[in-house]
Amino acid sequence: MTALDSRVPFRLPLQLSLYLLAIMTFSFLIHLCSWFPTASERLPFPNATDKSPTTPPTTTPTTERGMWTVNSIGRLGNQMGEYATLYALAKMNGRQAYILPQMHQQLAQLFRITLPVVSSDVVRRVPWRNYGLHDWMSEAYRHIKGKYVRLTGYPCSWTFYHHLRQEILQEFSFHDHVKEEANRYLAGLRGQRRNVTYVGVHVRRGDYVRVMPQIWKGVVADKAYLEKAMGYFRAKYQEPVFVVTSNGMDWCRKNINASQGDVYFSGDGKESSPGRDFALLAHCNHTIMTIGTFGIWLGYLVGGETIYLANYTLPDSPFLRVFKPEAAFLPEWIGINADLSPLLGGT
Repeated sequence: MTALDSRVPFRLPLQLSLYLLAIMTFSFLIHLCSWFPTASERLPFPNATDKSPTTPPTTTPTTERGMWTVNSIGRLGNQMGEYATLYALAKMNGRQAYILPQMHQQLAQLFRITLPVVSSDVVRRVPWRNYGLHDWMSEAYRHIKGKYVRLTGYPCSWTFYHHLRQEILQEFSFHDHVKEEANRYLAGLRGQRRNVTYVGVHVRRGDYVRVMPQIWKGVVADKAYLEKAMGYFRAKYQEPVFVVTSNGMDWCRKNINASQGDVYFSGDGKESSPGRDFALLAHCNHTIMTIGTFGIWLGYLVGGETIYLANYTLPDSPFLRVFKPEAAFLPEWIGINADLSPLLGGT
């Protein structure tokens, strides 16, 4: 056997060893890759529900936070109360608030509201859980269960949203053209006055003239109340101007003394379109209200001195089961007691 032939037995085991080593190395690399995910596997899926601070808001579907709304019932003051209550309670419970198209139609004409609108089609498909509210804040409202909640009722109380006052005032800030129209009108009432103070006066009548005594054992504001309220501002301010709006303007013209030249009957009395009256009074310095959510919101937005009609129901009125005066009127507002003698058999 030659020298070349003597190396053959050693070459075969060496080749087998190298082949086995290659197989083991390849197998090890495969297992190693399975232990460490690739970069694409480490990225969150676009609809992931990771709520870490680094996750962009758009990565979380809106439905993951829930969808809350509120019924859209009543006129302007009621709608504002419903909107503000939804805004506050949804934020308090960590849910996303949406308003119905009807509410957007009423409020967006006047205000720079920001809550998104849920379409009518979605409203019909969502399995809402109706949650009734009474007209003041309760501890239970901080822990409302459910992702798809529809708040119901006529909530209009500062106890729901006063801790967010600046945000609520921003939501109800007026569009520029509304502000300009109101300020232009008020400027036209100034005349030769140098130290004018505008006092908005809202006299709620309409159906309340019948409903309050017949159903709620209460009264509406009378001539004496308005004289006292206006007398307060005449005594305190040098040149007050009273801007009167009402849904009973004929009554106002007959019962409000305008002989001093400081009273202007400015509203059109149209309940179907109260936005102009509201904007006009909201740009005054102070407020005289009678009863109703329209006047309550005026006082809240104006932020000056507010005089309201106090104790306008009998102590056993069923109205007091659904309405708490201390939850409706801010503590710093000034109440003038109503004359209840018409309910007690007086004149």
